[in-house]
Amino acid sequence: MRKYLIPLGAILLAFLCWSFVAWQKTLLVTPETRVSEVLHHWGGSNKSHVRVVVDAEKAAIGKQLVYNGWAIKNGKKSKVISTYFTCTNCHNQVIEDENLSNPTPEARLSKAVKQKLPFLQGTTFYGTANRTSWYNDDYYLKYGSLVASAKDTLENAIQLCAKVCSSGRYLDSWELEAIVQYYNTIDYKIKDLGLRQEEYDQLNSQELSFLEKSNLLKSKYKSYSGATFLDIIPKKKRKLGAEGDPGIGKEIFVQSCMACHGYDKEFTSFKLDTTNLSISFLKKYVHQNHPYSMYSIVRKGTVAEFAIREYMPHYTAQRMSEQQLEDLVSYILF
Repeated sequence: MRKYLIPLGAILLAFLCWSFVAWQKTLLVTPETRVSEVLHHWGGSNKSHVRVVVDAEKAAIGKQLVYNGWAIKNGKKSKVISTYFTCTNCHNQVIEDENLSNPTPEARLSKAVKQKLPFLQGTTFYGTANRTSWYNDDYYLKYGSLVASAKDTLENAIQLCAKVCSSGRYLDSWELEAIVQYYNTIDYKIKDLGLRQEEYDQLNSQELSFLEKSNLLKSKYKSYSGATFLDIIPKKKRKLGAEGDPGIGKEIFVQSCMACHGYDKEFTSFKLDTTNLSISFLKKYVHQNHPYSMYSIVRKGTVAEFAIREYMPHYTAQRMSEQQLEDLVSYILF
């Protein structure tokens, strides 16, 4: 009997290999196909947060949690994650960048103005399920052990954001899974990657290996969101908007400052608009080494104080350039 086991095992193994290859070949890549689904199909993704089949009900609950900070589950309202912030205060939910492989704050602002998107400190959640790391670069260097467990695991990154960044609490397991499911509904689609027709055709042909196809897709977007902290420009070296564009500065003011501090925003007590009253108030602080100076607030934000857990996150170089800061100052002063 034993003499038949080895050849039978070999036949079974060969059949399984053939079945796996045949399964991979059956996937038809269309413009609406999810990138994470394709990579998983080709063996190019092993992240724990990838859900090849999305649970629509859980994803809908996850979307509520992201937008509201709470959700309706089994007919009841869940606990509030944070009384200070929701995810959308810092993160958009749609594509922000024209070029996913080479994002720039200038191109992002242009898109934000065209589509009336907030110009925010945090990276959009659209495509976060396609990344392989979070809390990158200077966030990791500065905070070290605080973000160590969250750097390479989306689930841990979500928990860190809920507890620390949102001044809230850790999520229950069902909340975490719901948000992960939601993220899998807003991962990149093939149509988002800007593929040339010949590249698109290669994905559905046998011309490239599965590894080559995976690498082709991954070359079309960044697998992490860069973060470079910039120091406050010393008072004597400030250009004070002399080389800025006040027109662009107004766009930044409207899409960025007023996105959080507009009079229609309930989560802030510091209200701004484009009237002379607001602008005159801000002018007083531009020239000074004041914590609320435009130069300071953009690069350092504010910290949570005793009994006041709201704070303003800062802008990294990737989220607002030095030139854009000068544009903003130019608008305030001129």
